[in-house]
Amino acid sequence: MNWLDEGALYSSIGLFLREDLGRGDITTQSIIARNTRARGRFLAGEKMIVAGLEAAEEVFMTLDGEQQIEAFASDGEEIEAGKVIARTTGFADILLAGERVALNLLQRLSGIATLTNAYVRAVAGTEALIVDTRKTTPGLRMLEKYAVQMGGGRNQRFGLDDAVVIKANHIAVAGGISEAVRRAKEAVGHLHKIEVRVSNERELQEALKNGADVLLFEDLNVEELARLILLSREVSPAVKIEYSGNVTLESVRGYAEAGADMISIGAITNSARAMNVSFQMQQF
Repeated sequence: MNWLDEGALYSSIGLFLREDLGRGDITTQSIIARNTRARGRFLAGEKMIVAGLEAAEEVFMTLDGEQQIEAFASDGEEIEAGKVIARTTGFADILLAGERVALNLLQRLSGIATLTNAYVRAVAGTEALIVDTRKTTPGLRMLEKYAVQMGGGRNQRFGLDDAVVIKANHIAVAGGISEAVRRAKEAVGHLHKIEVRVSNERELQEALKNGADVLLFEDLNVEELARLILLSREVSPAVKIEYSGNVTLESVRGYAEAGADMISIGAITNSARAMNVSFQMQQF
């Protein structure tokens, strides 16, 4: 699913620009003559997976409806250091006003796409999918989940309203796995799958007996995960397995080879390093 909704993107960019511009760019207004024309180009400072070009273009178009970006790469494409990602021509004050917000988005989203892609490559040849979580920056979830897709990952639930995932606190308050699953199945009906977080043999047996469709294991070593996955599929061959917790680029393949169908990694959205991208301008 593509989370990049144009209406939501437009609204978000407006908020981002208002935050940065405040009452106006007093530096540019005091130095640059009105109607001065300039060229600008986004330049990659390192190898990366590009993400966020549409968002960057929307920044300039929000400031000037005639402004457009000419792209030399596409979102989801791997590029080398020194590559001109895109260029634009227009009024210098518009380019300067939008420069930082456009760069922030392009750097941040490319960082997420690049890190996601590193995890995807690490599990290549297995059946495991790399998926994101709700560990996103408030206000940027749509864009960050889009960047995960551009890196070859998959989106887990966007918000609390589109999937049933029963975790430890739900179970504690409901009075146990059986009661939590029963209530969920009665409330949401047959169209929603039920995912339950379990940590041992007893819990997985209880969850599957009560009709769980997906089991979520967290914070296990590879050997224990492999054992519990094997047991789960002996009880219910169709069950799907998600694993999360303490996953690194060095360890992720082990969890994939243990049999996980999905490996959810919060770090790809909450800990990705911003990529080195610059915006260079010149008058013409």
